Amino acid sequence: MTGVPNSDADVGGLDRVFHEPHRLGIMSALCAADGDGLAFNQIKRECGLTDGNLSRHLRTLEDAGAVRIEKTFVSHRPRTTVFITDEGRESFMRYLRQLEDVLRRALESAGAVAEDVHHGATFPLRSDVSASGRV
Repeated sequence: MTGVPNSDADVGGLDRVFHEPHRLGIMSALCAADGDGLAFNQIKRECGLTDGNLSRHLRTLEDAGAVRIEKTFVSHRPRTTVFITDEGRESFMRYLRQLEDVLRRALESAGAVAEDVHHGATFPLRSDVSASGRV
């Protein structure tokens, strides 16, 4: 995450630490938490993950310096809270900007016009066209 060449960062320059769908969801949830952190079980519910799967993804994010994991006891019960680090937030924002750039280039390379294979008609690829096809 510090700009050191990484063999995992070969998808259009995208950082694979974040590019994995579940980790993308975890980081998005943590960003929405505004630095307050999220309980392990809350992330598990929001992301639809099992305990083991979430633990594995959190370990990857922690090893990359993107999250900090705090284990405490509340009323004699263990509580795991996950916080996004400053470095993690900066790296995730950089990843999102890079992803946006990759998607924009893909749209541009697809051309300004696409063909409807069912009707042989053409239509512009525009970001302001709704799902109904109306502008």
